[in-house]
Amino acid sequence: MYFNEVYMKRIVLFLITNLAVMLVLGIVLSILMSVFGIDNRSLGGILMVATVFGFGGSFISLYMSKWMAKKSTGAHVIEQPRNETEKWLVDTVAAQAKKANIKMPEVAIYDSPEMNAFATGPSKNNSLVAVSTGLLRSMSADEAEAVLAHEVSHIANGDMVTLTLIQGVVNTFVIFISKVLAGIVDNFLNSNSEEENSGPSWTYFIFDMIFQIVFGILASVVVAYFSRKREFAADKGAADLVGAHKMRAALERLQANHPSQLQGSMMAFGIASGKGLADFFSSHPPLEERINALR
Repeated sequence: MYFNEVYMKRIVLFLITNLAVMLVLGIVLSILMSVFGIDNRSLGGILMVATVFGFGGSFISLYMSKWMAKKSTGAHVIEQPRNETEKWLVDTVAAQAKKANIKMPEVAIYDSPEMNAFATGPSKNNSLVAVSTGLLRSMSADEAEAVLAHEVSHIANGDMVTLTLIQGVVNTFVIFISKVLAGIVDNFLNSNSEEENSGPSWTYFIFDMIFQIVFGILASVVVAYFSRKREFAADKGAADLVGAHKMRAALERLQANHPSQLQGSMMAFGIASGKGLADFFSSHPPLEERINALR
């Protein structure tokens, strides 16, 4: 029951948030089109549409990431530690943040049986580190310390902004190429139609959707590649902060983990992820590779 409620909550939040983002970006696009007098069917107009929705959606998601993470996971932010565990969490993250030369992140706990943690936030100095109750129950203090160091390293490396920029470029490319190709196909199929100058036909919208799905799948391989590279860097950062032996022990413990319940960017910045359809689409390298890299 709890599992279903959590996922329903995430779905509702996802839909509401995306509808709000689309509305805002649609208004911004209309204003820009009017100000610059650009036709949305010209190459310049298509590029503007692709850029606004490609980068706009990514950056809005970035700035909403902390709020979304708290709402979707039900994370409790530790403002005043209520017990020794919470005090240890706050003190440990504070010490690591100081060593990594970043502002103290917010620290939170969320209820989940999996051993996991994630970092999110719009900048190095405005971030959140959250850990699952499953991690606190199943890991030793040294292992949990290494996981926290991994998440602090994500923040110190600026991975949230880097992912947003990569996602923005990828989204812009996918939208632009899809609309251009859909326009070419539409013109070819309707070249003899009397309605060819009346605006895009239904074939344009169908092929635009098909191309965006196909190129979106291919683009996700690029994003996943950079995500895997960031995981190795965050593991190294954790090893520098607390020691490679602690980070290896934490990764070895994760080999007996529950499947991840994190979604989207939270999964990308989690210490562990769900199993992808293929390694090319996985946001995390195999645990064995990460362990070997630390040797």
